[in-house]
Amino acid sequence: MGRLAGEALGDAQPAIGRAPERPDLAGRLSLTARILAVNILPLALLSGGLFYLDTYRTQLINERFKLARIEAQITAEALAGATRERQEALLVQIGREQGMRMRLFDADGALTADSFALAEPAFELNDITDDNWEQQFARWLDRTVDTIVSAEAVTDYVEPEAQTADAWPELVQAREDGLSQIRLYDWVDGTPVITAAAPVGLQGATLLTVRNPVDITESVRSARSALMFAVLVVLGASALLSLYLARTIVSPLQLLASAAQKVRQGRERDVEVPRLPERSDEIGQLARSVSDMTLALRQRIDAVDSFAADVAHEIKNPLASLRSAVESLPKVTDADTRRELEQIITHDVRRIDRLVTEISDASRIDAEMSRATRERIDFAQLVRAIIGSREFRAENENHRIELDTRGFAANVDGVGARLERVVENLLDNAVSFSPPEAPIEVAIDNDGNCVTLTVSDSGPGIPEESREKVFQRFHSVRPDEEDFGNHSGLGLAIARTIAEAHDGSLSAVARPDGKPGACLRLRLPAAA
Repeated sequence: MGRLAGEALGDAQPAIGRAPERPDLAGRLSLTARILAVNILPLALLSGGLFYLDTYRTQLINERFKLARIEAQITAEALAGATRERQEALLVQIGREQGMRMRLFDADGALTADSFALAEPAFELNDITDDNWEQQFARWLDRTVDTIVSAEAVTDYVEPEAQTADAWPELVQAREDGLSQIRLYDWVDGTPVITAAAPVGLQGATLLTVRNPVDITESVRSARSALMFAVLVVLGASALLSLYLARTIVSPLQLLASAAQKVRQGRERDVEVPRLPERSDEIGQLARSVSDMTLALRQRIDAVDSFAADVAHEIKNPLASLRSAVESLPKVTDADTRRELEQIITHDVRRIDRLVTEISDASRIDAEMSRATRERIDFAQLVRAIIGSREFRAENENHRIELDTRGFAANVDGVGARLERVVENLLDNAVSFSPPEAPIEVAIDNDGNCVTLTVSDSGPGIPEESREKVFQRFHSVRPDEEDFGNHSGLGLAIARTIAEAHDGSLSAVARPDGKPGACLRLRLPAAA
């Protein structure tokens, strides 16, 4: 008992000198946080599409660059060689149709024609002073995305005070290179302004087109707003579902952890471990398993307490007898009385030794069975070998043991040494109760599911009301008073414990042939 308790305590203590394992990041996060992270992370990745839209905006602007260059070149070719009236008419017509402002400069860089001055302006730059909160938020979001993606800075669009060609860098470049030039500006409301400069004819005149493609910004903002709204809705729904899922998982686990903590602290009698009968999922199975485990622990603790009390009681009797004999021995001078006292001392010492041996064996059974490896055993051959060995050692006390295997294969999965102990205890019990020279009948049967061993003797038998008591520890009722103290009363209790550890059973029944005597029946699952 003490050794087992020491082993149990040793298993519970952390290894000395071993550094505690540091939990990884997942181990430091609560289950709720992990559920939220798993469900929200994909949505966070999806929200990255907000930044992808910046690439989409760049692609749209590049397409408009190409269009602006082509339009400027075509318009410049149409203006070359046309009369002044024709040039002004073309500027107004093309500017109105394409939504552009078109200006024509002569070779000296002076402004000669402006479509906005010749006719109604084709577009109007937005005045941000009247913008609502949605437009302000859209501009803020544009700036935030540009900052995150490290977008290249764009020059703000400002109308020059002096309307000359030298005020426009793209016009200067076009006049020097003789090629069309494109430039991107940014208006204060966040929309792009695209200018295109192209030489007109061979006399040094140049054309400047200006457009404000607000549809690009509106398209990007609309897609970004729709995506953000969808992400926020799905994110909110995912968070709520995650919290609900976490609650259905974490709450019962917390209840079980709290109950287990109280059991560990030794208050298991006051703890009712929830079984969660309404749940048929893994959490419900875990709850019922923990509840059953707690019940088994309570039964084991009760069994240990009862066993300790029984051990103290059984050892106390021979110790009291031994103490009385030892104290009386020096006072007695009669040789016969001294010889009787010495016999009592010897008997009590042997009785204590037998009790200690049996108690030690009984206390090790559970631990040994939990560590043992089972193997395929021919049970009939095992019983036959035990009977032969007992005959050789003269342990059957002239009792003939009749074995009937009935020709069945009797294979079981178990621990051979422990099953041998069961058979030995059953035969010892039969020999101790059988009258001299009376046979002991042993039979082995196999119905396909169970291998059954019956050991029948010709003794006084076991009354029906006492057939369970014989398996109680230290229970020993024998008609022969001379045999008192020679049996610990643990043999059948040990045998039943081993049988149950093999998923079998051991019981006392009436002899199947109706003859007087006891019959003990061992049932073990047959090997597949």
